[in-house]
Amino acid sequence: MTDEPLPTPLQEILLRTISTSGKTREHFDTLYRAKMGKTGKPIYDIMRGVSKRPQPDTLRAIAQVMGMESEKLVRIVYGQPLAVAASVPDQPVAHSADGGDTVEIIKLDLAFSMGAGANVDDYVEEERVAFDLGYVRSFTRTSPEMLRIATGVGDSMHPTLNSADLVWIDITQRTLNQADRIWAVSINGAAAIKRLRPVKDGRILVVSDNPLVENYEVEPGELLIGGRVIRFARDL
Repeated sequence: MTDEPLPTPLQEILLRTISTSGKTREHFDTLYRAKMGKTGKPIYDIMRGVSKRPQPDTLRAIAQVMGMESEKLVRIVYGQPLAVAASVPDQPVAHSADGGDTVEIIKLDLAFSMGAGANVDDYVEEERVAFDLGYVRSFTRTSPEMLRIATGVGDSMHPTLNSADLVWIDITQRTLNQADRIWAVSINGAAAIKRLRPVKDGRILVVSDNPLVENYEVEPGELLIGGRVIRFARDL
């Protein structure tokens, strides 16, 4: 009987990253296709041994959607860092003063509204804020380039969220597949952060945690999900 071949270093790191992420291999292949505008399942091909030496651009894109430093997989396969191709947008990774990696997260300058709302067309200014990569990895395995931060205003989500809380939004999560979670949404053109609950006939209940604010139902076509709120930070 022939022994099973040992996994390659590339297969090992992909398998380890997938197993610790809580997500599936297909999830990351889907992110890759969305990022690159291509078809196929490159991670699946690597894992089943069909693709043994993927192109550097492919490896960089896989690393980015899996939350790794972009050259990590290239070094594993090719043994040395290569210049980043301009065709692949990279998530900047820097080194902080204490030697740790930092990443830049896009911050929306104009806050998502937790009150009456503001037109989403107004949300045109943004900046990048540096965070320690270890801190980001402590609460999500989503690639930093797929995260956004914004400041909430209003009191409709009090006491869960207060005005001026900094919220973290995972923009890979845009399907209402988890009831009673908090989402960054556009409702009839107005931006808001609300708790959503599917109800009968496909309608969606928009929930404000503040008991003084009335909940209401909308049709699916009236609501666009921009991402799920996965964390918030609050100054004391």
